[in-house]
Amino acid sequence: MTAAPEGGKANVAVLGLLAERLDLPGKSLTLVSGQSSRNKIVELHGIDAAEAERRLGQT
Repeated sequence: MTAAPEGGKANVAVLGLLAERLDLPGKSLTLVSGQSSRNKIVELHGIDAAEAERRLGQT
């Protein structure tokens, strides 16, 4: 990510990138933990883990 970690900008950028790659609306992703860490846990709504892996593998 090139977004600055200030004010949550990097988190917004990460969620935006994931939403784009997963072809989901942004409201379908929730940052569960890792707000101030490199490691993040994101909850997805509307697809299961297998479908998320399939979509990410296509990019």
